[in-house]
Order: sequence, then C-alpha cells, then structure tokens
Amino acid sequence: MIDTHAHIDDEQYAPELETFIQRQKNAGVEAILVPGVNLSSLLTVPAVCDLFPGYCYPAIGLHPEEVKGTDEQIQSVLQQLRDALSTRPWIAIGEIGLDYHFDITYKEQQQFVFRTQLDWAIERDLPVMIHSRDATEDCLRILKEYTPKGLRGVMHCFSGSAEVAKIITGMGLYLGIGGVITFKNAKLADNIAAIPLSKILLETDAPYLAPVPYRGQRNESSYMHFVALRLAQVYQTTVEDIKNVTTINAKNLFQL
Repeated sequence: MIDTHAHIDDEQYAPELETFIQRQKNAGVEAILVPGVNLSSLLTVPAVCDLFPGYCYPAIGLHPEEVKGTDEQIQSVLQQLRDALSTRPWIAIGEIGLDYHFDITYKEQQQFVFRTQLDWAIERDLPVMIHSRDATEDCLRILKEYTPKGLRGVMHCFSGSAEVAKIITGMGLYLGIGGVITFKNAKLADNIAAIPLSKILLETDAPYLAPVPYRGQRNESSYMHFVALRLAQVYQTTVEDIKNVTTINAKNLFQL
C-alpha cells in the first residue's frame, strides 16, 4: 500500500515517529506522501521526510484555508513557496484547491492561489493533490481549464457524487479514497462503483478521518487496510488486488 496523503508532520506524531514509521512498514505500507499546507510546512514536511528518505516524500503547497490576509500578504506567501520549489525535489504540488465550507471571504483569492499553483505544476511537470470542499462547481471549472494543458493529479479525500466522480476521472485525474468509504451512512461506495479501479488511490488524510473500526481516533497509514477491504467489496475482487492496483496507480502518478 502507498498512503498518498498523510500529514505525519503533525506534532502529535513527533514523540513516536520512529516507532510509528516502523509500524507502517510492518503493515505493508511501502511509502507515505506528506503534503504541505502553508509556509510552516516548508520546515516540518522536509524535516520528517529527510528522516526517512525513500519512504516519506514531501509535497509543497498552500491549502485554501490558509489563504487569508491582504493581497500583498498572499502574494508574499506565494513568492516564498515558489522560491522553495527550487530548493529540493518535491513529489507533488499540494495540498491545494478551494474550500468554501466555513468562510467565503477569500473566495476570489483562493481561486487565484489555486490557479497559480496549478501553473507551477504544469511548469514543473508535477502532479497535484487537490482539496475541494463545498466548492465543486468552481473547482471543476478551473480544472477543466488546466487538464488539457497536461495537468495530472488526484482529487484528495473524494466524497462527491457519482456524476462528479465521472467528470474528475474523465479529465484523467485520480480519486483519493480514505476512511470515509467505511462510514455507515456514506454513499461513497455506490458513487465510485462505476469508476475504473485504475483511477483509484489509497490515502488516509492522517491524523484525520480514521476508518471504521478506528473512527474518531488518530489515523495512520496502516489503517488503509480497512479502506482496501471496503474497496474489495465495491469492485468484487480481493484485498490484495486492491492494494496492488492502487500501489501501481500511485507509482504511475507520482513517478515513484
């Protein structure tokens, strides 16, 4: 298994990071991709990944909920991130996107920042990790502008409708599937049933969204096994097949 989205630079992992990583390896997790969300991530994400080279891979990006302040302040943050693009190899641009869930004050700024980072991805030939919450229409509209330019990536933590799933994968993007698919009232299993397994990636969004039977607890990459179990039911195949195919998908997208 490959965890294509885990915030293991979160301070709650720090006290036991060595044993945590060993536990993931013992559970069959081959690699963990660690997204950036803000300027602080320029320090925390590489720090974690440098401890486990060839196993943890850093991404760089500005999360939509981190888009705030004056236009000058936002531009300054973007410039610092752009400068950091050249400082080391990054596995992806992410976590980027749109989020109107709590606040739409910076709606236009979010769209500008999203487009800016999509431009970086095209320029650098890097995949993107896309976050979209309560912003589906705008997110899809922007992505439709960029996928013809060669944009590749994954809709992280996908939980949308069957129609949206078809639109996203029709653009050549992947769906990142995590713990939500195991939740009792989730319709996600039905909504992705018609999507080819070749367009599915495993992820956790750790420390969030732990799957059943660990729902409500701190998430970790090894728990993807329970996501794979549910996906095996959806695709009427074996857990091993789910793990193998999604691992191949991750290696193809992120060029691991």
